[in-house]
Amino acid sequence: MANETWQRLTANKFTRFLFSAGSGFLVDIIAFYLFDNLVFTQKRYLILGHQTGNHALSLIISFTLGVMVNFLITRYLVFSESKLPFAKQFSRFLMVAFVGYFANLEVLKLLIKYLYLSPSAARITAALSLFFASFFIHKIFSFNLSLRNHARTNH
Repeated sequence: MANETWQRLTANKFTRFLFSAGSGFLVDIIAFYLFDNLVFTQKRYLILGHQTGNHALSLIISFTLGVMVNFLITRYLVFSESKLPFAKQFSRFLMVAFVGYFANLEVLKLLIKYLYLSPSAARITAALSLFFASFFIHKIFSFNLSLRNHARTNH
């Protein structure tokens, strides 16, 4: 019975995407915490002539690490039936992630500045607030799979 339940769960694309995104999210959150609290200890940094805050720098690195983990797991365990070449999938995934980064950054700023959440709590909240849209965006755009086939292939 437990084996049947496990097989049903792992056959479900959304469950596998939840694992994939969750793994990337875990890498992102842990890296964000480490960089924000232990590496970037000043409030502002001058990078390429621009003032950048420690939260933004931490987010750039942590988000990048999380995206790489998420892409690899998503490509091989979630949407493995996609026929697009690796490079095309990766570039599309990066485009979505690029937009997602700025959405995360803005939500992060709002949560810290106006709701006075700690940076780590704000990072978790920002990531979770954008999670559900990412499944469908990546399915349709990054991996070129139709929503019509969602119910049929989702078991």
